Amino acid sequence: MSKIVLLLLLSISTQAQVLPLKEQAKVIDAVLENRLNQLLPTLMEKNNIDMWVIISREYNEDPVLKTMLPATWLSARRRTILVFYNNPTTKVYKKFAVARYSVGDNIEANWDMKKFPDQWDALNNIIETYHPNKIALNTSLNFGHADGIDHTEYEQLTQKLSVDNKAKVVSASNLAVAWLETRTPMEMQYYSQLNSITHKIIAEGFSSKVITPGITTTEDLVWWFRQKVNDLGLTTWFHPSVEIQRNDNAVFDHLKAFTNTDKDNIIRTGDLLHVDFGITYLRLNTDVQEHAYVLAPDEKEAPSYLNNGLKTANRLQDILTQQFKENKTGNKILSDALAQSKQENIKGVIYTHPLGFHGHAAGPTIGMWDNQNNTPGSGDYPMHYKTAYSIELNAATFIKEWNKEVRFMLEQNGYFDEKGFWYLDGRQTKLHLVGGGNN
Repeated sequence: MSKIVLLLLLSISTQAQVLPLKEQAKVIDAVLENRLNQLLPTLMEKNNIDMWVIISREYNEDPVLKTMLPATWLSARRRTILVFYNNPTTKVYKKFAVARYSVGDNIEANWDMKKFPDQWDALNNIIETYHPNKIALNTSLNFGHADGIDHTEYEQLTQKLSVDNKAKVVSASNLAVAWLETRTPMEMQYYSQLNSITHKIIAEGFSSKVITPGITTTEDLVWWFRQKVNDLGLTTWFHPSVEIQRNDNAVFDHLKAFTNTDKDNIIRTGDLLHVDFGITYLRLNTDVQEHAYVLAPDEKEAPSYLNNGLKTANRLQDILTQQFKENKTGNKILSDALAQSKQENIKGVIYTHPLGFHGHAAGPTIGMWDNQNNTPGSGDYPMHYKTAYSIELNAATFIKEWNKEVRFMLEQNGYFDEKGFWYLDGRQTKLHLVGGGNN
């Protein structure tokens, strides 16, 4: 890693600023070089895969391939084929691009078009030269992220393979998920900064700078978040949502809470606001949900019953993250956490997911909002060290002053390694307060 890139990483880990695009590209490419040269051979050996073949055509990119492109490549070019070979016995590790172009500085082009006019013959030559025990392709029943080879490419490849090599074709699902879910030390230098930026944007949105009770609507606030992200030179991977719970006869509806469809959407004093919001920066994503209370003119603090509801949701977060263990499946983490929450009389719903190159990333599914039982496939996948998660859940509290149940929906981002679980930029333990001289 160059001294310049190291200084950039240290800068973004301590400052709340977004790097210029040119500097972002330096960080992205330095991280990619580290991942390809240090992380990938280790993952291939761990998953007992000695050859990984990734095939994509322009604008129909495999989700994994997109994470391997340099910063200046916004898509594949024509047909791009990447081949990774790792022999742990001989310590031979090779990276090839069976393409007209080298893929950045890390993967050199390896297609002699005079000798092999047909691209598939060039790929076959590499396979037959290195005699892999396995030829792993991105097919997966349980993870769309790892199912990137399309039908046409699969058919053309397998028609070209010899009978012996066809028998070596296996799914790269576990390797692909491992590549996507594993966070490197270089990435963790700035992942906390992504979450800090996210929290700061939410805090500004949940303030009198943006909200005028009786005038501002939830839709106004949603588009403020979108515009803010754009103005900062960032992007988002999903459209935010803002929802109101208040002292009325409305009953909580999970679908409605995340679809911005409430017709009575003018924000008023006494409202409990909820936002679901995330950003994309340096190829990583955040996903955060927090709450705010809109103070009446004579109020200085949120009502104690709302503060207590938030504390209950915080306790559910603790119950969940205390269940994180290496090699423990998402389904087992969910069932154990729900059992503990039941013992503590917490009415909770858990729908936590991995986080990283994608907002809803590859790795163990830990519940779904509409399924609190086992999730076949992705829920059976085990938790590993050096992975990031969006701790997403809600806890219901009956508010007698409102004569109804209120859901405290929280989502905060954290990291799990040998030392345990920790939040990347803390978590919400106090309601944001709008008005009353607070902001």
